[in-house]
Amino acid sequence: MHQIEKETVLDVRGLRTEFGLAECPLVAVDDVSFQVKAGEILGLVGESGSGKSITLRSILGIVRPRGRVWGEILWKGRDLVPLDEAALRRVRGREIAMIFQEPMSSLNPLLTVGLQISENLAAHTDLNSKERKARAIELLDMVGIPAARNRLGDYPHEFSGGMRQRVMIAIALASNPQLLLADEPTTALDVTIQDQILRLIQALSRDLGMAVILVTHDMGVVAETCDRVAVMYGGRLCETGLTADVIADARHPYSLGLLRSIPRDVAPRTPLYSIPGAPPSLNALPAGCAFTARCPVAGPECRDVRPSLETTGRQRQVACHHREEALIHFSAREAAQ
Repeated sequence: MHQIEKETVLDVRGLRTEFGLAECPLVAVDDVSFQVKAGEILGLVGESGSGKSITLRSILGIVRPRGRVWGEILWKGRDLVPLDEAALRRVRGREIAMIFQEPMSSLNPLLTVGLQISENLAAHTDLNSKERKARAIELLDMVGIPAARNRLGDYPHEFSGGMRQRVMIAIALASNPQLLLADEPTTALDVTIQDQILRLIQALSRDLGMAVILVTHDMGVVAETCDRVAVMYGGRLCETGLTADVIADARHPYSLGLLRSIPRDVAPRTPLYSIPGAPPSLNALPAGCAFTARCPVAGPECRDVRPSLETTGRQRQVACHHREEALIHFSAREAAQ
């Protein structure tokens, strides 16, 4: 039986986000393109400073007025880039919702969680006061907060870190969005709570048919959670594909380095691998490949000639001048250990 092809709800084409002076801009996101289908979880992975969070904020238009966004962000066929603030507000929260990194700084410490959920419902639905309260209880129960009815009057500081993150998810889900942008939703949580939050997002995506873009720096999280993955570095995509394919057979030196950084069957007191160097500053990006300075197989052309994303297999794209050399290099390192 043939699987029914899912509808593409978000189509990002040539996204570019820049800050600073127009004559000498700092480019945080540079020519990024990807698609997300209904009910699919796309992992956007890379180190801090890779441009992942700015990509999510660009989709919602919340980098303005300091940031400038170019390209196309097609949401169900409608381009969000040229929309004014009033039109974007009708999309934010109602159709596209976002979970921010730090729930304690995103939640208002002076308002009860019930009121904060109710505010979202009042802004994006036609429910009356009694219906909003019932919906708030339903949402808290849906995200796994015990005794949900009794917690409506509690303040954010009365919840643990994991429970605050669940409250953030409940607020994001209040108006049944079709796309959820999750910006490192498990940051600073212990591994048990992290697993619970990720399983919750998976279940909600599956049960509600909701598309999700999950930002993380952890390839392990991507492997457990996402259907597809887009690896980002220096504001650019360097590899995309089905998660299982990228995990099993990464082609870009940066993807290989991220996977190599995950401890697996490591003997006690063995130094763990880390990618040497640090991500480049936005005002010092090379004209060519952004990973050049840290790449073990970079050649003379890498600094000057930007590699394009080339299709290398089933839904696979890689931007690298030396894919074969990278595979050989990392295979030789593993064989030597």
